[in-house]
Amino acid sequence: MRTLPDTLTDPVGLKPPYYIWLDKFFLRLIRDERDLPFIYFTLSIILFLIPYAVLLFSHLFVGLNWWAAAIFYMIINAASFIGRFSLMFHCAAHRTLFKKQYNYLNYILPYFIAPFFGHMADTYYSHHIGMHHAENNLEDDESSTMSYQRDSLKSFLLYLSRFIVRGLYDLASYLKKKNRKKLMYSAIRGEIMFIIMCIVLSCFNWRATFCVFIFPYFFYRLIAMLGNWAQHAFIDPAEPGNGYKNSMNCINSKYNWICWNDGYHISHHLKPTMHWTEHPAYFQKTIDKYVENNAVVFSKIDIMMVAVLLLAKRYDLLAKNFVNIGNRFSSEEAVIAFLKERTARCDNQ
Repeated sequence: MRTLPDTLTDPVGLKPPYYIWLDKFFLRLIRDERDLPFIYFTLSIILFLIPYAVLLFSHLFVGLNWWAAAIFYMIINAASFIGRFSLMFHCAAHRTLFKKQYNYLNYILPYFIAPFFGHMADTYYSHHIGMHHAENNLEDDESSTMSYQRDSLKSFLLYLSRFIVRGLYDLASYLKKKNRKKLMYSAIRGEIMFIIMCIVLSCFNWRATFCVFIFPYFFYRLIAMLGNWAQHAFIDPAEPGNGYKNSMNCINSKYNWICWNDGYHISHHLKPTMHWTEHPAYFQKTIDKYVENNAVVFSKIDIMMVAVLLLAKRYDLLAKNFVNIGNRFSSEEAVIAFLKERTARCDNQ
C-alpha cells in the first residue's frame, strides 16, 4: 500500500514566465491559455504524422522499403500519437478549444485530424457525451462495465467484441430511445462517412488505407475499451451511480503528463467540464469525500497498467500501488479483498 503523498506531481498548467510570439498568436485564438499544449501537439500531427501518411499513399516507397516505412508509421502512431490525441480530443469534446469567433477552427480536430486516429467525425461525441456521461456507466450506458466480471480476460474480450461488432447499433438504439435523434443521425453519419472514405481510398491504395486509417480504427477501439474497462472496474454494487464508487483515480503517474490528467477519472465524472489542469487541486481539496466514499485511488501506475494487472489477476501489485487514503485498510490483504468485491459482476444486471 501507498500513503497519500504530501504533494502531487501531475500537471497543473502553471503559466510560463513569458510567451514567445507564436504562443501569443495562438493565444488569441483559443478560449483557455492552459490549452496551448493542445495546439503544439496538433501541429506535430499536421507537420509530421499526416505528411508521413501522405507519403505512404505516394510512390516514394516501393517493395520492402514501403513495408518498413508502413510498419514504422503504425508503431510510432500507436506509441506516441493515438493515445495523446484521443485524450486531447476528449478534452475538446467537453470544452470547446477555439473561441466563438474562430469556431470554424473547431472543425479541424473532428473532421480533418480525427480519422487518422480511428475516430469518426461525430460518432465519438454522440457516444461519449450523449450516452456515456449521460448514463454514468449505469444500465442504459451501452458501454457499461457493470454486467461483466471485471477481472476476467474472457469477459473483457466479450465486452470488446460486442463494442466492435454492434457498438454503432447499440448507440443508435439508445439515442433513438432517448429521443436524441440529432445525435443519432450524427453518429451514423460519422461512421458511414469513414467507411465510404476507406472504400474509396482502398481503390487507389488498399495497403496505405489499412495502415493509415483501418489499423488506427481498430487499435483505438482496443485501447478505448481497455481504458473504460479499468476506469469503471471497481464498482460498489450498492451505489453504482456514485461517481466516487464507480470510477477510480491514478495519481502521480507519468501517464497524466502524456494524456492530460486522464488518470483523474472520478473527478472527471463528477465535473465533466472541469479543465484538465484543475483535477489535482480538486482532488486535494475534496480528499475527505474520497475517504467518506471509500474511493479507489492508485499511485505511480496508469490506467492501462491497472487494466493489464486486473486482467492478469495481479491483485498483489494493485494493492501495492493502492493509496490508503484515511488509513482505511490495515493490510494489503484487506485491500485485495476490497478490490475483488468491487470487480465482481453486479448481480442485478
